[in-house]
Amino acid sequence: MGVVKPILEIRSLTKRFGGLTAVDEVSFTLAQGEILGLIGPNGAGKTTVVSLINGTVTPSEGGITFDGHLITGLSSFRRARLGIGRTFQITKPFPGLSVLDNVAVGALFGASGGATTLPRAREHALHSLEFVGLAHRAGQRADELGGPDRKRLELAKAMAMRPRLLLLDEVMAGLNSVEIEEVIAVVKKVRDSGVSILVIEHVIKAIRRLSDRLLVLHHGQKIADGPVDDILADARVVDAYLGRRRT
Repeated sequence: MGVVKPILEIRSLTKRFGGLTAVDEVSFTLAQGEILGLIGPNGAGKTTVVSLINGTVTPSEGGITFDGHLITGLSSFRRARLGIGRTFQITKPFPGLSVLDNVAVGALFGASGGATTLPRAREHALHSLEFVGLAHRAGQRADELGGPDRKRLELAKAMAMRPRLLLLDEVMAGLNSVEIEEVIAVVKKVRDSGVSILVIEHVIKAIRRLSDRLLVLHHGQKIADGPVDDILADARVVDAYLGRRRT
């Protein structure tokens, strides 16, 4: 069996905010079709890494390669067109727009130039809503959705962009155990559709079930990277993160 080509390669990625180094020479790869879990304590630099990958934050040093092409200097808009989508930890639907039209925005600005007309974007958006189980809310105002449905909306918006790489930032935060199971099923369905995934999550039970591999950050530095069970048993990870949290 041949080696699977990485869809994402991160090399010595560093981000400084004034005198604070939020991400410190982090390197890793993400294979095509892989789910990589990104964990670590609050303030470890996880969301900053995601923002560096999708282009909403500019690196101080280091390189980002997507599908064999260096994208470090590209805008977030151009990265989205290449097939990099993300969700946000704090959900902020477009106020006043329907659930359908919120997702249509993603369809208009997604990969390969996006949908060319609003009717086509809405058609694609409806497929994305069906994919995440939210089609029955299509006509509702998005800012009237409850927490769990807002998480589904974030996923639908990202999926409407037709990503090849999906960056998920705590899509299960604040959900109960039943809702977490539903989101796990959707994320696995996304991966089965051919999308590679980097997921930040604090719910260890969920991250264990979802991930093919784990990457751990602490104080902006990578302290572990490898098979899930090995990483969760690593003394450095237990000391820096798991020992301070309920698992």
